Amino acid sequence: MAAEVEDRAKKVFGDHYDKAVAFTALLTEHGVERGLIGPREVDRLWERHILNSAVVAELLPEGARVVDVGSGAGLPGIPLAIARPDLDLTLLEPMARRVAWLTECVEALGLKVTVVRGRAEEGPVREQLSDSDVVTARAVAPLERLTRWCLPLLRPGGRLVALKGESAAEELERDAEAVRRAGGIRPRVTTCGGEVLELPTTVVLVERAEQASRREGARRKRKDR
Repeated sequence: MAAEVEDRAKKVFGDHYDKAVAFTALLTEHGVERGLIGPREVDRLWERHILNSAVVAELLPEGARVVDVGSGAGLPGIPLAIARPDLDLTLLEPMARRVAWLTECVEALGLKVTVVRGRAEEGPVREQLSDSDVVTARAVAPLERLTRWCLPLLRPGGRLVALKGESAAEELERDAEAVRRAGGIRPRVTTCGGEVLELPTTVVLVERAEQASRREGARRKRKDR
C-alpha cells in the first residue's frame, strides 16, 4: 500500500485501521476466486472500495440501527462496521455463498454484526428489520427499485443512503416520481470523503415519509379484517 493511501486509511479508520487492513487482505486473497470482485479491482481496493465505503460513516447518527442491503462482498457494510463499532449493523444478502463469505469475515474480524440471508422486499425480512434508522446500498439497483425495496425497512424519518456513481443526479431526476410514490421525501445528492479521497463518494439520500407509514398501517388493518 502506498504511504499516502495508508495515511488516509488511518485517518478514516483510526484505532480500527488494523481490522480494515485484515478485511482488505481477505478480499485480496479470496475476492476474485469467490466471485466477489473483478480481477481489475484487486489493485484499487483501498481507493475504490474500502475507503469509498467507509467515508459514508459521516452520514450515520451515533448508535444508528443500519441495514446494508445486498451486501455482497461486504461493501459498504463491513468497512462501516470497522470504522463505526457503535452502529447496530445488519448485512442483508440473498446469495448463500456470499452469506457464507460475510459470516466468515465477521467472525475473522471480531465484528459485532448480524448477517441475514434474504431480500429487502420479502415479508419476513421486512418484519425482522423494520424500523431501522438507516439503510445503505451500493451498486444494488436503480433508485426506482431501490426505494421500493428499502424504504419499508426504515422507520418514518429514517434515511436511505445509496452509494452511486457520477450519474447520480441524472438517475435521481429520472426516478423522482417513483421515489415519491414509494414514500420517499427530500431526495438529494451529496458527496462524502472529500478530504481523504481523490474522487469523493457520491451518495443519494432519501428520507421515508411519515405519511407512507400511515398508509401501510391502514393497508395492514384492512387485510386483518
